[in-house]
Amino acid sequence: MGVGETSYGGMLCYIFLLFALPWCFAHGLEANQSALLTVDASPQSGQKIPDTLFGIFFEEINHAGAGGIWAELVSNRGFEAGGPNTPSNIDPWSITGQESFIYVSTDRTSCFPRNEVALRMEVLCDNTGSVICPSDGVGIYNPGYWGMNIEQGKTYKLILYVRSLNSINISVSLTSSDGLQKLASASILADASDVSNWTRVELLLESVETNMNSRLQLTTTNKGVIWFDQVSLMPSDTYKGHGFRKELISMIEDMKPRFIRFPGGCFVEGEWLRNAFRWRETIGPWEERPGHFGDVWMYWTDDGLGYLEFLQLAEDLGASPIWVFNNGISHNDEVDTTAILPFDVLDSIEFARGSRDSKWGSVRAGMGHPEPFQLEYVAIGNEDCGKKFYRGNYMKFYYAIKAAYPDIKIISNCDGSSRPLDHPADFYDFHVYTSARNLFSMTNHFDRTSRDGPKAFVSEYAVTGSDAGTGSLLASLGEAAFLIGLERNSDVVEMASYAPLFVNTHDRRWNPDAIVFNSWQQYGTPSYWMQLFFKESSGAIFHPTKIQASFSGAALVASTITWQDPADNSKNLKIKIVNFGSDTVNLKISVSGLEAGINSLGATTVLTSGDLMDENSFDKPNKVVPASSKLPNTGTEMDVAISPHSITSFDLPLIPMEYRSAI
Repeated sequence: MGVGETSYGGMLCYIFLLFALPWCFAHGLEANQSALLTVDASPQSGQKIPDTLFGIFFEEINHAGAGGIWAELVSNRGFEAGGPNTPSNIDPWSITGQESFIYVSTDRTSCFPRNEVALRMEVLCDNTGSVICPSDGVGIYNPGYWGMNIEQGKTYKLILYVRSLNSINISVSLTSSDGLQKLASASILADASDVSNWTRVELLLESVETNMNSRLQLTTTNKGVIWFDQVSLMPSDTYKGHGFRKELISMIEDMKPRFIRFPGGCFVEGEWLRNAFRWRETIGPWEERPGHFGDVWMYWTDDGLGYLEFLQLAEDLGASPIWVFNNGISHNDEVDTTAILPFDVLDSIEFARGSRDSKWGSVRAGMGHPEPFQLEYVAIGNEDCGKKFYRGNYMKFYYAIKAAYPDIKIISNCDGSSRPLDHPADFYDFHVYTSARNLFSMTNHFDRTSRDGPKAFVSEYAVTGSDAGTGSLLASLGEAAFLIGLERNSDVVEMASYAPLFVNTHDRRWNPDAIVFNSWQQYGTPSYWMQLFFKESSGAIFHPTKIQASFSGAALVASTITWQDPADNSKNLKIKIVNFGSDTVNLKISVSGLEAGINSLGATTVLTSGDLMDENSFDKPNKVVPASSKLPNTGTEMDVAISPHSITSFDLPLIPMEYRSAI
């Protein structure tokens, strides 16, 4: 066809361009954008990322510990949740059987001086005589934390303390929530002389069926008075045998955290100091721990998950423990600096680090951990900067710790990202909760931070509010861009962790959270899966990455690392790209300076979904999860398409260069 000639087909194309394209643009169906991403992967350009950059923050919130990662199945196992005065509420314990045949109350007769409350159960019926007990007896039951997950073939260790002036015949059983289905049972038989004083009983119960909404029952058909205290039921199979729920901890393991900050958060402070976390009260035999009411998040914890257990979990995960301690300040009251003493925290450090011959190290050794823990970080308080006595109290703790343990790194609550601190610190704590767009824009926040002075510990970050829902794709996009900024600025950012980590769906005190669970199932929100894109970053080499776009490239953020897999010592190049925009981007990737070749077969992983507010749920746990596929024909020059509203990772194995002699 010659110049100036036209055709019917050509006219259709012209009409399409004239009318259809404007309609597409108006309805969000824009033509693909294009951009160039260049990576300088030369060794001299690389920046070592701290080994500790990404970790986890655990707080006792949302029943994350009690009824969560701590595998204890009995709620209010010591009957202390109603307070030290008697009679008191024993919730969630309840009566089973004919209520007119049994009286249940609390009294202060326990053999444990730090938790004196025990349960008194008076049975009025008998197996003979005028008042006959029901065939299943009468007694008490505990439903745990919104139902116990009892699984067929698994064993559960029951420990309880019992006392009676009469002989006892107690039926111990695991049943369905209505008591009709019996999953496991055993009997406690004893003469009066054997139980006239408090007696410890231990049983193993093996379940013959599975029920996710079970309960523990203690019943009898014998008339008399029986006292119970410290009733515990634990699965025999816990994470590394240390009492943690395996399926929840395995999700943490997959994140490869390099540190764990504990036990909070506001849980450390308390609304009032009388309810703050006290480490001394959480060590020693579990039966002797008094427990306490967490008045910030409004529920009782028996402190089976205590200071030692947190240190043990960090060790089991291969993560550095970061101990956050109360500095004499709560949300509503404070200890004057003139009255504060540092000895309590020094004792806590000796408990973790002291030799087995030291005062507090010997206590740790007596609890089964003779070797010291590698405690290298402590945080003085939580979100207390600006409160009346914080700086004064901080200085007392700072100098006392440095004098005794000069190698310990100390974290201040005050933000030093915008202006210098007015007190000494090794790190400063930075918290941010905001919208997805704001957090996306904060990818550059630490670009402007001074390179002198203490480094940042971004111990709490998350997208919250309407952008987040209960865990949306949109939230994860803003967070991923923010983390890329932390990678780029890892010369002044030492550590970062998402918050909160866990939520029991029955007690959702905060939205969103990374991992959602109930008694028997769990799933990760998009924010959880987002963090897995960064699990190789700690200790990796960060390489300069630049985006050039034919459009406004503000919706794209990218980073590149090289990292070594400890499993086989293989080296890998990883390019991460966040597309916050609504357009597909045709991206040309150009990598220069590599000392090794790129394997021709790589992989790509994408986190996206059909709607920005898509979430996961128990019904659809994999609605928004990363999808991986092989990426053939990889090399230093690649043309790829980046989906709108997505996080994309290109994982490229490197082939070491062969060195040949010039001779």
